[in-house]
Formats: sequence, structure tokens, C-alpha cells
Amino acid sequence: MKVTVERAQLLKSLGHVHRVVERRNTIPILGNVLVRAENARLSLKATDLDLEVTETLAAESTTSGSTTVPAHMFYDIVRKLPDGAQIVLEADGDRSVLAIRAGRSRFTLQTLPENDFPDLAAGDLTHSFTLGAAEMKRLIDRTQFAISTEETRYYLNGIYLHTAGNGKAQNLRGVATDGHRLAQIDLPLPKGAAGMPGVIVPRKTVGEVQRLIEDNEAEIKIELSQGKIRFTIADVVLISKLIDGTFPDYGRVIPQNNDKELIVEKKDFEAAVDRVSTISSERGRAVKLALSAGKLVLSVTNPDSGSATEELEVEYASDPLDIGFNSRYLLDIAAQIEGDVAVLKLADPGSPTLVQDKDSKGALYVLMPMRV
Repeated sequence: MKVTVERAQLLKSLGHVHRVVERRNTIPILGNVLVRAENARLSLKATDLDLEVTETLAAESTTSGSTTVPAHMFYDIVRKLPDGAQIVLEADGDRSVLAIRAGRSRFTLQTLPENDFPDLAAGDLTHSFTLGAAEMKRLIDRTQFAISTEETRYYLNGIYLHTAGNGKAQNLRGVATDGHRLAQIDLPLPKGAAGMPGVIVPRKTVGEVQRLIEDNEAEIKIELSQGKIRFTIADVVLISKLIDGTFPDYGRVIPQNNDKELIVEKKDFEAAVDRVSTISSERGRAVKLALSAGKLVLSVTNPDSGSATEELEVEYASDPLDIGFNSRYLLDIAAQIEGDVAVLKLADPGSPTLVQDKDSKGALYVLMPMRV
């Protein structure tokens, strides 16, 4: 194999694929990236057995062939080569090394045979549809923060992607929850998505897809079945296993009859929560919201360090109410509000609170209270 490639292109592509490779691997081949040259194209592929990313780029290939090299080391070498360099990659079938040349720089990397490299076959993907990159990014951005990191409840370690609604008013819905907060967003149902199975896309896959979206104008092709999902974004193809579990009936958690409505300027609210929470303890992080007509008082009391209060003018006309929340969770949700005004619908100090954008925009958030 002998191939010449532009440094900027190779660096960008390696940047996409090498992230999948775990730094610590008990199986040596999983630490490598598969490099294949044929028909004036160079393809790079990396996998962790649950997730596989392949990217193809233009290259001048004198002779075709393939090999595998350590992913992170290969990426670091290319990253440190000078801008504008033409990189020549050469592998000799008899010697298990890949030679890398650029200008006066010479490297040789130990290789492992391509035959050992695992292939994450997608199998039959039953449903296929296209989504705008900006919509996909919005779906991820608005729900990702609520994905659980608790490994024991593995079925919460991803975004639940499914169809919702009935008849003509069907949507593509993304939901994530960690038991303390829940995020839900609806997008118009793309053509081809009707009847798709509900799938749980793992946290790592979600993060990779989000990072691969570099052009908001692009189209993303999504193909899925009960066990796998494939995203095609320009020259990048990402295949991932799905979480094999049942997502809980989240609809039961979303409050329907919360009658106390608080309307607040998002920026002022976010800044005030951030300021008073400076006092809160790392463990508790509790902030108290005391609501009365037209007024919200935020307060934090920490026996070890002191107390803080801040008053905001708000729209609130219901009975006075004192309720506590984890300040970090409150800030996470406030950060998702896309407009200038947030609407909080409350019931009582022990029941979940519903948070929405005043202009709704198809997204809603649920936050469990805490004792203060």
C-alpha cells in the first residue's frame, strides 16, 4: 500500500475516528485504526465493539492495500506535522510496519494484520429516514444533559428515540432521564420513520454523533433496526449497537395538572440561581424557591459556610409556595430554554415541576424537588 494524502484532511478524519478508541484496551487490535487505500480513496475505521466509525477521504493511491496502526499515536503524529504537508503512507506486506513520511519527517509504526480487525456488521436495518443536521443537533443538545450515568440502570444510559402522538400529528421524540430530571423534545416525523421501533441510543454514540455534526445545513441519514443504528453524515458512517433494555413509561412522570404557574426571565433566573448556589455544599446543592404574589426569593443556607438570598420580580399569582431543588439540575434545565422566558408549572413541595419555554418549541423538562 502506498498513498499520498493532504495533512489537513487526514487530521480532520482521524480526529473523527480516533475518539472511538478507548485509551486502555485489553485487546490490542481495538487500540488500532484500520487504514485502507483503494481507488483514489483512503478509508479509516475505528471501533470499540459497540460503536464503529468509518470515514473516507480523497487521496492519491499508487498501490492499494490495508493495515491497522495505533490510533492515538497515528493521530498525534499527524497533528504535530506542519500545516500544508503532503503525507505519504507506505506499508510493505512482508514487514509489519507502516512508514509515514512528510517533508523531512520519518516515522514507522508497528502494525497488526487487517484480518484481526473486528467488523460491526449492521445487519438488516428495517427503517431509514433523513433528518437535518440542525434538528438532530437540537434533539441531542436538549436531552443529553439528562442521560443517566448510573451503570446499574443501564436502560437510562441513552436517549430514547421513538415515534409519539397519533394519526397525522405524529412526532419523532427524544427522551432522556436520570430519575431526578427528564428532558423531552419533539420534532416533525421524518418520511420513512413511521412504524420504527423505539430504540435507546447509548450515551457515547450520542456524544460522537453530536461532535460529527460540523455543518448545520447537512442532512443526516439514519437507518435503524431493533439492535443497531447507522448514521451517515457526509463521508462519515457511524454504526452503533443499541441498548438492549426497556425504557420506563416516562409519561407517568410528566405532571398534567400543575396549576401554579411561575413566569420568569430566563437570564435573570439563571444568574440568580448561580449566585446563591455559590454558598451551597457540594453534597446538598439545595436551593429554596419561596414564591408569593409577583415575587420569588431564592435562598441557600449552608451550616458550614453561611447563607445567601436573592429576590426576583416574577409573574406569579397563585398561593404562596416554598419548594427546593438541586441547584445544578435547575441550572442545567435553565440552560436548555431557547427563548428569553421560562415557564415553571408547580403543584406542591413534594411533586415534580414542569419547565417549558414560553414559546414551547416542542421541548419540555421535568424536575424532581428536594427537601430544604
